Amino acid sequence: MKWLIHRIKHKLGHYKIKNIKKDLLRYGTAFVIIFIVWEIIEDILFPLLFLWLGAEVHPWFLTGAPISWILCLHPIAVPVIWTVYIKLSGRVNDTENTIED
Repeated sequence: MKWLIHRIKHKLGHYKIKNIKKDLLRYGTAFVIIFIVWEIIEDILFPLLFLWLGAEVHPWFLTGAPISWILCLHPIAVPVIWTVYIKLSGRVNDTENTIED
């Protein structure tokens, strides 16, 4: 039960204005947009997809809906999407920005 509470707090921690402002200052607007869009995909679209697949394809897919809320894929997906964005846009990632807590 403690693990589940920790996962929920971790998931909700990403939506705090303080954390979004830090990412905005550190990485820029594009990173924040990528992060927020990925969180919407992860928290809304994946569960809806699993519910639809469970109703239309096989009931086994219904187990994917709650798992997609518990499973946190942004540590993998956001850096990959960010890297692709940097490569395609031709921008250089400015790592000089530092944030004082």
